[in-house]
Amino acid sequence: MRSILRRLRPETPSVSKRERLRASIGALVGILVTALIGSLAVGLGPALPAIIAPMGASAVLLFAVPASPLAQPWSILGGNTVAALVGVVAAILIDNPFLAAAGAIGVAIGLMMTLRCLHPPSGAIALTAVLGGPAIHDLGYGFVVWPVLGNSLALLTLALIFNNLTGRSYPHRVKQAPVDHGTRDPAPIQRIGFSSEDLDEVLKEYDEFLDIDRDDLESILRRT
Repeated sequence: MRSILRRLRPETPSVSKRERLRASIGALVGILVTALIGSLAVGLGPALPAIIAPMGASAVLLFAVPASPLAQPWSILGGNTVAALVGVVAAILIDNPFLAAAGAIGVAIGLMMTLRCLHPPSGAIALTAVLGGPAIHDLGYGFVVWPVLGNSLALLTLALIFNNLTGRSYPHRVKQAPVDHGTRDPAPIQRIGFSSEDLDEVLKEYDEFLDIDRDDLESILRRT
């Protein structure tokens, strides 16, 4: 039983209390200000939502794991926009809501991976476009502009400001160690164990999306 429980629980690295607090405050501020911006833009009436639920999932990525490839600006803007478009089209063309929902998710994932803008909360946006009810359906393609793109831009702007003010490089850039060691030879850390080309070949063979920047992965392996 313990073995099964260990497999079910991910072995994620622990982070400091400061980082947990930073991420929590960032998400709080991000969602609150995004909602306030939405209420100023469209009011508080039920016809046009000021903020949609998938933004909560986006906030987790943008503030808690801003180094993730899934949390970068193109991921949230491209992923959410593509998923919203696919969802609206599926809702219009497919009468059965379950088939429309399944089709929207499947196509949205394929397009996001092809366009390199995979963003998990976008799956919820595709479902919202299909299953969001008459108020969402009445928006038609306007749903893509508001609330999806409007919410995404507001939350992304806040993530850009907050993460950089609190010491997190965003959009994420790999922190390069200094290489000036007095010669033209590669830095010692670059001569350890494997080449960058070796890593690229292994990643091709692995053939699975990894939720870590490729250069971060190489840096971690070399420093280890």
